[in-house]
Amino acid sequence: MGAVTSLSTVSEWQTISSLATGGGTLVLAVATFSAVRSANRSARVAERSLQAGMRPLLLPSLFDDPAHKVLWHDRHTAMVAGGRAVVEEQNGVIYLAMALRNVGSGLALLHGWFPRSGMSLSEIPHGDPQDFRRLTVDLYVPPGGTGYWEGAIRQLDDPARGSILQCIRERTPITIELLYGDEEGGQRRISRYMVLPAAEEGWYCQSGRHWNIDLPDPR
Repeated sequence: MGAVTSLSTVSEWQTISSLATGGGTLVLAVATFSAVRSANRSARVAERSLQAGMRPLLLPSLFDDPAHKVLWHDRHTAMVAGGRAVVEEQNGVIYLAMALRNVGSGLALLHGWFPRSGMSLSEIPHGDPQDFRRLTVDLYVPPGGTGYWEGAIRQLDDPARGSILQCIRERTPITIELLYGDEEGGQRRISRYMVLPAAEEGWYCQSGRHWNIDLPDPR
C-alpha cells in the first residue's frame, strides 16, 4: 500500500508541476502579448508624432511677405509679391506662378500642378494625381517660411492652353491645384488655389481646399 501511495503522490506532484508550468507559460505569453501590443501602440504614437512634425501645409503668402524672383528654364523672369500670382503670356508661352507660405511644421516638397479654367468650388473633386504636371525643378518651401510655385504651358496643342489663355485675356479666375508632400516624398497633399484678377491689372491667389492623399482625409 505504501508503494502505491508513494506512486500516486509522485503522479499528483507531476500533474501539479505540469499545470504550474503550463500556467506560467500562459502568463508569460499573455505578458509578452501585452508588452508587444503596448510597444506597437507606442511605436504608432511615435510615428504619428514624427509625421506631424514633418507635415507641410501651403497657403497663399501674406501681402506683407517678401517678394520672390521666379526664373523659368527659358530665362524668363518675374517678381511675385506676397499674396500675389503671375499670369502672363509672352511669345506663345503662358507663365504662371504663385507666392506661398508654409504654415505647417515640415518642409514642403512640390511635386506637380493641375490647371483648370474658372473657379472650382468644393463640389468639384480634385484632379487625379496621375494627371498632375510634374515640375521640372525641385521647389521647396520651408516650415514657417515663404516660397513660390511656377509652371508654364508651352505646347500649342496643350489641352489646357485655350481655356487658360481665354481666362488671361478676359481676366477671369483660374484654378491651380498643387500636389506636394514632406521632405521624404510622403504625406502627399493636394491644395487648391483660386487665381483671381486684381484691380490694378495684376493677379492674386487665395486658398480653396486641401485634401490628404496618403493619410485619412481631414473632413
